[in-house]
Amino acid sequence: MKVRGTVTAATPPSAAGARPPLLEVSGLRVTYGGVVAVSDVDLRIAEGTIYGLIGPNGAGKTSMVDALTGYTRPAAGRIVFGGREIGGLRPYQRARLGLARTFQSGELFDDLTVEENLLVASERVTLGLALRELVLPRRPADGDRTNRDSVDWAISVCGLEDVADRYPAQISLGRRKLVGIARALARRPRLVLLDEPAAGLDTTESLELGRRLRTLPEEHGVTVFLIDHDMGLVLSVCDHLTVLDFGRRIADGTPAVIREDPRVIEAYLGGQHAGSGA
Repeated sequence: MKVRGTVTAATPPSAAGARPPLLEVSGLRVTYGGVVAVSDVDLRIAEGTIYGLIGPNGAGKTSMVDALTGYTRPAAGRIVFGGREIGGLRPYQRARLGLARTFQSGELFDDLTVEENLLVASERVTLGLALRELVLPRRPADGDRTNRDSVDWAISVCGLEDVADRYPAQISLGRRKLVGIARALARRPRLVLLDEPAAGLDTTESLELGRRLRTLPEEHGVTVFLIDHDMGLVLSVCDHLTVLDFGRRIADGTPAVIREDPRVIEAYLGGQHAGSGA
């Protein structure tokens, strides 16, 4: 298992378990043709915590995130967010309820500055707006005061004040990753799902990312669902973790429990795991 660095988690596991659930998933199944990507997985993410989802390539992690955020239609299962069943809602409708995400591939507009990227993200999401921005990104005006305040807050949370007027190509990979997180935060979500935010980062950048992530629930009231391969990052910042392998949940518990679980060690170090996706 790849362990590069540690960030001290501040939330005791017992306290995390006692908090009310913000997201509850039961019996989630995702299939592509005859292939089962996620097999009857249950999750319960407490509000005000960082919840980790880990597993080797092809384990079904991104397929789960796509199902939770409405980009993939699950074959079965129930998704409850903030006490409301959201399984039938579209991605933009889930975003309006406070469910945000990042993408592995990155979703920054290269011809917009960091600040402008966040201003676009802070606008009210509709299907028409999303399609328009994909086809013809524009340079937005400052927007209303609420948007402006949310963008300033997201920039501050991610420590991007010094690069706010730069373009994505002008900043390091680590800072671009933080811009992607800031874009998700710019709409003030209740829960943010981060899909491989540490991919490609060196140890120093990963540690800085971990420190930033830890402040989200503790200082800003944003619950985090973290999906990543960086075991040092995940084990050190998360309050609770679920481990997937070939779409099935093989382990669930606190970082201390997961770290010593032989099934997790086998999944990462033993056997051959086909597929390059997550």
